[in-house]
Amino acid sequence: RQYCKNGIDESVMEQVRIMKENLPNVEEDNDVPGPVQSYLTRRKGTISIIAEYKRKFAVEDGFVKEMFEPEVLSPTFREFGARGVAVMADERIGGCSYDDIAAIVKEQEGAKGDMPGPVPVISSDLIVDEVQIARSASVGAQAVVVTIGVVGQEKVGFFIKCARAVGLETIVAVSTKEEAQAAVDIGARIISVVGIDDVEDKVAVISDLNVPETATVCTIANILANDNKALEEVEEAWICRDKGFNSVWVSDALYKSGNDPSEHAGAIIKGMAAKSSVKWASAKAMGGKGEGAREYLGDILM
Repeated sequence: RQYCKNGIDESVMEQVRIMKENLPNVEEDNDVPGPVQSYLTRRKGTISIIAEYKRKFAVEDGFVKEMFEPEVLSPTFREFGARGVAVMADERIGGCSYDDIAAIVKEQEGAKGDMPGPVPVISSDLIVDEVQIARSASVGAQAVVVTIGVVGQEKVGFFIKCARAVGLETIVAVSTKEEAQAAVDIGARIISVVGIDDVEDKVAVISDLNVPETATVCTIANILANDNKALEEVEEAWICRDKGFNSVWVSDALYKSGNDPSEHAGAIIKGMAAKSSVKWASAKAMGGKGEGAREYLGDILM
């Protein structure tokens, strides 16, 4: 709202015009997976990692005090195996702006022709208006996040169409089984389970979804940070993979302070993407917290 009051950039207005022009022709039942959905949906038995960049945390203690600039962390995310980079663009919550999205998009585009190449960039703003979708498109994001519990089912359906009109995919955030089914019913093909700590409760949200025969749904588990220096989040990613999730979204857990040097953001991503399992390994072997485990994060990263 404040952004609109201050005057909308011409690049954003151009995306608004494109959106309005294309909206009448957007297919509601287009079940062909987009590039972001395809990139996040890997073969069975593997998990893709979405790394979220932010400058602010919900609590001050236990996290790094100075965040690297997006141009510095963006290649770290990519080179250590992230399949997507999200930016918490709500300045009140994550301390980032759309300029940070643009900076990461520019850095990722600079990796074209490299191995690994660019990964999708996701705008993770608290979207309540289609202008935010146009703004995301104007800075080069490839997907946006819409929360069904915030704007409701009807509005989410409209936002999915708005995003398609400017070439973006939509990740719908859900917290209940009912919200997940409602999201699928209105055309969401990427859903993210948020605000739930217990893995079994996350699984319950996506279990037995009624998905059209012609469609596939990419499921994302949002991993919450624990208030300690252990690495339960890495093990949780392994469990989510084994329970059938296609992807995990990790944010604050990437930025815990005081960890061993092997536990920087890139190492956490690589550990989560490893083919290890809690049946055979533990990631918690720091400072005596995991004696007896047969494999530790440092071993996984070698």
